[in-house]
Amino acid sequence: MCTIYFLLRAILLPCCFEILSLSCCTLMKETLRYLAGIAGPSGYGSKSTAEQVADNCSCWVDPHHLTAIITGATSGIGAETARVLARRGVRVVIPARDLKKAVELKEGILKENPNAEIILSEIDLSSLASVKRFCAEFLALGQPLNILINNAGIFSQNLEFSEDKIEMTFATNYLGHYLLTELLLEKMIETAEQTGIQGRIINLSSVIHSWVKRDSFCFSQMLNPKKYNGTRAYAQSKLANILHAKEIARQLKAKNSKVTINAVHPGIVKTGIIRAHKGFITDSLFFIASKLLKSTTQGASTSCYVALSPQAEGISGQYFADCNESNCSALASDESVAQRLCRQTRALIHRRLQHQTPS
Repeated sequence: MCTIYFLLRAILLPCCFEILSLSCCTLMKETLRYLAGIAGPSGYGSKSTAEQVADNCSCWVDPHHLTAIITGATSGIGAETARVLARRGVRVVIPARDLKKAVELKEGILKENPNAEIILSEIDLSSLASVKRFCAEFLALGQPLNILINNAGIFSQNLEFSEDKIEMTFATNYLGHYLLTELLLEKMIETAEQTGIQGRIINLSSVIHSWVKRDSFCFSQMLNPKKYNGTRAYAQSKLANILHAKEIARQLKAKNSKVTINAVHPGIVKTGIIRAHKGFITDSLFFIASKLLKSTTQGASTSCYVALSPQAEGISGQYFADCNESNCSALASDESVAQRLCRQTRALIHRRLQHQTPS
């Protein structure tokens, strides 16, 4: 029973968290809207798929003129995002830790679309040196960069540390993407100026960011927690991803740059773990839980929407869910917290890279 309880809690609570604070009437309406997949102002909703979104975005710009980097694209939402963007004609760059999986993904995309252009490269997002090396290799190609989707993410139940001696979830989900964005930002600004096409950066977050309390969001503790909790570490990294988007959006606006950055919550997506546990759950409970979960292509829809939709033109520093602008937590919207986190992150990365021996 204990296993069943925690499994259901993991499935149901993230799906319901956004609406728990609403009135009963609003709660009912929002629940029905989600379950029915009723479209929001964008014309899309929880049931919209990445292909539907991408197929309806052709009026913004010719996708054949776009180049996108997608992290974490060897499986799940990232793989579907890469497949759909490549299908639309976008040149897709896939930095991956497991190049074998990346090759398999590329072969699958090319089988479906022989004209797709896929570039593979090696990266370990938990390693600052590896991120720096990938960026140098990409910039040396001389390719433009229109879209950066910081999609990769891990969830670890056990305390692990990166080669930079930083807690692994925070290092991978947040720090690696922070450095990746910083090193590629000038290329994106340059591409936007030269082409007139707005650059777009998308940070994958999660509704679970709302679980983080202000007094527990401590930079030093996230780097080296005294008492580790996997869910808390994941939530903190996803909160950091939103704060990162908020602060970089502010900086880009101050520079009048033609590049935007937003955070997205893809939804709670069906996984092999949930399917494998079906035998432990009654059919009725699993039926209820399954209705709150998204398929992979539904999970990838919001990333594709923010990356391609003409409706997202000029929108920056926002949080999206189900392909619509949504509300994030008060802590995630705090400009002073975002600025402090940015300063602390930049200082940490500078120190760590400065002390590394050149390879």
